Amino acid sequence: MRKVNDFPFYNGAPARLATWQWCLVLAGTALGFALLIAPVPWFKGRWNQFIPTMLFVVVPLVALAIATPQHWKALFHRIGWRDVGVMVLIALLNLVISLAMGWLVKKLHSVESNPVFQAIATQGAAERELFFLRTIPQLVGEELVTMLPMLALMTLFYSRLGLSRKSAIVLAWLVSALLFGALHLPTYGWNFIQCFAIIGSARLVLSLAYLWTKNLWVSAGAHILNDWALFGTSLLLAMLPAQY
Repeated sequence: MRKVNDFPFYNGAPARLATWQWCLVLAGTALGFALLIAPVPWFKGRWNQFIPTMLFVVVPLVALAIATPQHWKALFHRIGWRDVGVMVLIALLNLVISLAMGWLVKKLHSVESNPVFQAIATQGAAERELFFLRTIPQLVGEELVTMLPMLALMTLFYSRLGLSRKSAIVLAWLVSALLFGALHLPTYGWNFIQCFAIIGSARLVLSLAYLWTKNLWVSAGAHILNDWALFGTSLLLAMLPAQY
């Protein structure tokens, strides 16, 4: 794992982004998410369903590349074996914490099921393969929709408001997790406690992969492993009654 000294952009390295540039990046991130969830008929179908997930990744990166043409790749670094270990460790840690938070919240408050779990249980083998394949770009997009706002917040707190580096990182980490939880409100029937307590805490853990390595490939890898484990377990449980 190549050592990366610091996070990009928030302190002017490798480039200083002006306020309008950060607004452009955040607008691109919001547009990418809007295209992902937009009810566009042309986005339906066997292969067309990949269009919104690819746009979810491409649009924010294009916005970042416009804002800083020479340094937009600073989010990504070469992956080593230690990086793979971090992916696995964070994914396992998140599974444990998510299950614990889910159990606790369910004891105290009602929770909504993720419709994706029900959908994959009724799909055929080919559809399931496409679903798991499509989650790869989508989860990379989810990392972008988290980390780009986090870096923007770090810039605000550190470079604009003059907070210490540690305070800026912690605040940006917390606020970006809340924003990520808020994005899931429609999916979970606007259940605020579920989205902010369960999804938000899961996001805090997944973001540790980026905080640790400063490499978006690592946080995306941890996110993919985590979600594949959840979807796969749900699918196996759904198949059990038919077999036994």
